[in-house]
Amino acid sequence: MPLSREHKKNTRTRILEAARRLFNKRGFNNVPIDDIMAEAGLTRGGFYNHFRAKEDLYAEALTTFADGAKRAVISSAHTGPDRVLSFIRGYISRRHLQTVEDQCPLIALSTDVARAGPATRQAYEGIVRNIIEFFENEAPSNDTLTARERSLATAAICIGAMVLARTVDDKSLAEEICDASRKLAEETVIPSKA
Repeated sequence: MPLSREHKKNTRTRILEAARRLFNKRGFNNVPIDDIMAEAGLTRGGFYNHFRAKEDLYAEALTTFADGAKRAVISSAHTGPDRVLSFIRGYISRRHLQTVEDQCPLIALSTDVARAGPATRQAYEGIVRNIIEFFENEAPSNDTLTARERSLATAAICIGAMVLARTVDDKSLAEEICDASRKLAEETVIPSKA
């Protein structure tokens, strides 16, 4: 008896989630297909019913994460600058830094993606573009930067701060990096009155 479409969809979702968590935790090269399938509660044989290759899974896991994150931000109760500030405070946070498996893949996978194929790089770039577009659409303009410049800089501050904080061993230095970067990112939305 063939499996239902719903069952196939649910299985694919389990594989994608397992892969995303493991890729975040260990990186692309350190996660064999067997580990992904075991994490999803499946056997290796089922992998090829859903994906042609591990890199195809990698690219789709990035895209799926981005789509879910975008829906979460859009459904937020906040609007305009408050939505942006909420995003910044959640993104550059101790909680986000400490939950490696659930981190944004922009933080966990930047080095892997730089060496990956076109589909993966395009999926990663899609996440970057979503964040830039979010900042561009939600935050007010100010006198020193265009909306585009501000959104590019704010995205770079958020992502760069978390990448840097994640790579240092000194936890207090990591927190200082996050605190200073969060303040600077917030000022791109609501400049301080100097």
